[in-house]
Amino acid sequence: MQRNIRKVLVANRGVPAVRIMHTCRDRKIPTTAVYSTPDRLAYHVFMADTAIHIGDAPPIESYLNADKIIEAALVSNSNAIHPGWGFLAENAEFAQKVIDAGLIWIGPSPEVISLMGDKIRAKVIAKQSNVPTVPGVENVTSAEQISDWMRAEGVTFPIMIKAASGGGGKGMVKVDTPDQIAGALAQARSEAKKSFGDATVLVEKYIEHGRHIEVQIVADEHRHVIHLFERECTLQRRNQKIIEEAPSTLENDLRQEICVTAARLMRRIGYTSAGTVEFIFDPSTQSFYFLEVNTRLQVEHGITELITGLDIVSIMLDVAEGKPLPIKQLDVVPNRWALEVRLNAEDPKTFGPSFGQITRLRAPLGPNVRVLQGATEGEDIPPYYDSLFMLLMASGTDRADALRVMDRAITGDLRVEGIKTLAPLLLSIIRHPKFIAGDFSTKFIEEHMPELVSGFRERTSEDEMLRVAQYVADISALGSQGWM
Repeated sequence: MQRNIRKVLVANRGVPAVRIMHTCRDRKIPTTAVYSTPDRLAYHVFMADTAIHIGDAPPIESYLNADKIIEAALVSNSNAIHPGWGFLAENAEFAQKVIDAGLIWIGPSPEVISLMGDKIRAKVIAKQSNVPTVPGVENVTSAEQISDWMRAEGVTFPIMIKAASGGGGKGMVKVDTPDQIAGALAQARSEAKKSFGDATVLVEKYIEHGRHIEVQIVADEHRHVIHLFERECTLQRRNQKIIEEAPSTLENDLRQEICVTAARLMRRIGYTSAGTVEFIFDPSTQSFYFLEVNTRLQVEHGITELITGLDIVSIMLDVAEGKPLPIKQLDVVPNRWALEVRLNAEDPKTFGPSFGQITRLRAPLGPNVRVLQGATEGEDIPPYYDSLFMLLMASGTDRADALRVMDRAITGDLRVEGIKTLAPLLLSIIRHPKFIAGDFSTKFIEEHMPELVSGFRERTSEDEMLRVAQYVADISALGSQGWM
């Protein structure tokens, strides 16, 4: 059924909100921003055509308040809602409320969100679809249950205890020895309950030196499902990604197998809109295993856009309007390499949050650089929300070229003052010989942190003042030059 999106309320803030608004501007679709009290002067508020205050700082009173967001859509004459990523993006109940209010939901159906939001049920469906899954046990409630499973299946340490609901690295605890099981189980269940309101956990064999590969899927209401190839999302800290690239360094036959497998799974569950199937790849056996389906727009979708020339948000809008996909599988031909780094307001040595005012902010420029900025100079990074304030992407003809562009972007024009960022760590990583050689796993940062930190060169405003002073001294000593 054809629907017409007249105005989009973006149920998010910062980087994801700005990203959605860019495409809406391209398509001449007006937007509505929602904001909490500390976000009243935020960048996404000024980008939108309409802005509505929805509550105080705590997310439960604002960005997680479904009723206030829907009310804001109705008041602002918005007839569609895009959730971005995070907050309510994978909340089936919210999606259903949007639809029940007579609004257009820009995302997969509430039924599919609910189905894939439960990792246990998702794993069962993956098995039924002949998708390889990591050995594991579900609905774990005791340490004895874990020990019995390990003995019966011949599973060795390490293992991973993870929340059955949710994602983003929350409710995930790695276990290396038998004496850690009880404490880790209690921790995982507590984090799962706190983050997702559901203490249910599952346990899986932890793939040592695994690589995190995800496949971008887009699908419409007419049973068309295509993949936009894969991304490498292996570089993580605390189970959260900080560097991604597309494509991965997989051999082409493996790439085709993993992408076709992902599309087959999404077709089986009746997926629509944009989504991602995540896998863990074991280089030692050249095997891949299903992890989960992310029923939303991924943070790192931009690098897939760079290598394919597509606008995934625009495709989501088309699908929400009931239109067929504007492309076929054979039309998708990646011809670039792209990397993305996440600029978080964090101490690069400890990953502790660094909140406060951005006293100076200059984004990189130049060929093959794409910046998605969620905050502006003078803006505060509040302590209530995710610390991501900029996505920095670089592309090139091949991986080495893309790495050179990223190096130039980070060391060239990028300036951030007033807060600490991950920039020094990101630069150390992309310059590390093993990363350059493609020799890394999900444990890369953990294993190389001391040498990564030793390579930090944190630039400050004093550096630039010294350069100016040097210039003034040279002119004073040499006098006017011919070119002046």
